[in-house]
Amino acid sequence: MRTEKLSVNKVCMVVCAALFLLSIVMSCTIYFLTWNVLALCCGLLYAVLVAGCMAVFLVFVRRKLTLFSDALCKLLDDMMSADQSPPQYTEEENLFYKIQHRLSRLYEVLRESKSSIAKERADLQELISDISHQVKTPIANLKMLDATLLEQTVSPEKQREFLLAMDNQLDKLDFLMQTMIKTSRLEAGVITLEPKPQVIYDTLAAALGGILLNAEQKKIAVTVDCPETITATHDRKWTTEALFNILDNAVKYTPEGGKIHVAVVFWEMYVKIDISDTGIGIPEQHQGTIFKRFYREDRVHDAPGIGIGLYLTREIITQQRGFIRVDSEVGTGSTFSVFLPHS
Repeated sequence: MRTEKLSVNKVCMVVCAALFLLSIVMSCTIYFLTWNVLALCCGLLYAVLVAGCMAVFLVFVRRKLTLFSDALCKLLDDMMSADQSPPQYTEEENLFYKIQHRLSRLYEVLRESKSSIAKERADLQELISDISHQVKTPIANLKMLDATLLEQTVSPEKQREFLLAMDNQLDKLDFLMQTMIKTSRLEAGVITLEPKPQVIYDTLAAALGGILLNAEQKKIAVTVDCPETITATHDRKWTTEALFNILDNAVKYTPEGGKIHVAVVFWEMYVKIDISDTGIGIPEQHQGTIFKRFYREDRVHDAPGIGIGLYLTREIITQQRGFIRVDSEVGTGSTFSVFLPHS
């Protein structure tokens, strides 16, 4: 008989029978050695008591196992259905409580995992929907321009105009794809930021270098107040991109002849970078939603952009134990404050 096929009942019955037979054999042996009837009776009484104790023990163990298996099955049913929280058991120092406690912990882990998977699935569906919406317009424009060039005879000047328009739509698609790749890789942890203490002046200079030409074309005055010795714990490459996104928005939404001022201040725990402009401003009710992916206000839909820069900026700053605050008034301008830890 294979060991794994033996049940508890069978084992207990075999042990009980073996002890009973052993007691009888010992009683008979003592009787033949001493020819004492009293010794034989005592031996037989001992055998009966042993058998009775084993029977009581078997009933007790079977009862405990039945109760435990019922509780275990109920707990497993609750875990599979996820309809209710697992029951709370009185803390005891025994095997049953240890198993039940670990199963309860497993239930909590599985429930959190299920909730996390559901959230990730919802986020993925939202992302796919957003990408589809963003890609739809440039692709439709490209199809329309391509069909016009193929089906109609147009002058060379008109052809060049159409080709420039197609090039603009292709640039928009390329920018969208590159930005989405950066965002998805950052969220998935494929790209790891490596913050370390370094001078913020160089990082800010690199970000400003990307917007100075556009600012000059719009005659926007850009001023900077940043001591060269202030250090902050940050990843230079990705923080440059985050600051550039804020500065680029400041240039886009500031009318010609406006001003942009950047100020860096050393605080006790953070380095504060204020980027202020004299642009159109952000309504108070929208200041909490501008960091959402693909969010754009209706009044700026004609301006270039896809509404993902601030979302990416917040992800970059947050992953470096920093945060962003915005203060804005419609018609007056906005101030984006970036806080980076300096140690």
